[in-house]
Amino acid sequence: MNENDIKLMVSELLEKMVKGENVAQNLNVNLNQEKTTSQPKSNIYCDGELEDITEIDLKKALWVDNPVDRESYLEIKQRTPARLGVGRCGTRYKTISTLRFRADHAAAQDSVFSYVDEEFIRKNNLYAVETLCQDKDVYITRPDLGRKFSNETADKLKKEIGTNHKVVIMVGDGLSSAAVEANIEDIIPAIKQGLKMYGIECAQTIPFVKHCRVGAMDHLGEITGADVVVLLIGERPGLITAKSMSAYITYKPTIGIAEAKRTVISNIHEGGTIPVEAGAHIAELVKIMLEKKASGIDLK
Repeated sequence: MNENDIKLMVSELLEKMVKGENVAQNLNVNLNQEKTTSQPKSNIYCDGELEDITEIDLKKALWVDNPVDRESYLEIKQRTPARLGVGRCGTRYKTISTLRFRADHAAAQDSVFSYVDEEFIRKNNLYAVETLCQDKDVYITRPDLGRKFSNETADKLKKEIGTNHKVVIMVGDGLSSAAVEANIEDIIPAIKQGLKMYGIECAQTIPFVKHCRVGAMDHLGEITGADVVVLLIGERPGLITAKSMSAYITYKPTIGIAEAKRTVISNIHEGGTIPVEAGAHIAELVKIMLEKKASGIDLK
């Protein structure tokens, strides 16, 4: 093959490549035109914002297509917040059901790893302290450190709260900061009002304990020598709500006390036991504990 043959071959190859590029460009133009003319516009967005899927009331939402007895199905759903009537698409859940599950799961995670707003603590006149945990990672992995205060913090609590009160109320973030912010403003006044009605005095200072485990009330009991300690703490959130609170009430709590010595009121939230009602019940339980000098199974 001489030089002229090589030049001719290269020229032919270049010509084919150029033609190929033109064809590809024309093809892309045609495909883009097709997409522009044939594809419908997306209607996912409304005014630039997505609809908040968590606003849907699951007790009223029936995502089963053509149910045999719609009225009975909806009546059953009204009796429980469980995920009934979610329907399916082929062999999987419907998209809306899956998205709602993920949204509720995300809310639960956020509640565990977020903190109660400092402005909320100041607004409600809570005395802020923390346990031996330095951050959320330590709090999650070392429950024992969430049950105790440092010596310095213990001295501050003793000075601020005082000793030998009939009742000391405390607030802990626990596993749900959202529960604290959702319920505290209603439940504490209800407890105080109920105690006042029974002629029971409680400590004026209410500590807010950051990185708090239930056992922190035992250490506070030893520090203050209170007859009864009431701990209001965020519950571990589930998929129904991230705003559920529990009240642990113990007569003369001390470090190492048996869990069975505690009296517990759980599921305090707008969809369970409402905060005001829970507060009144707590005050009544405190009155009984002081009379019987017992709590938990001993009160039975």
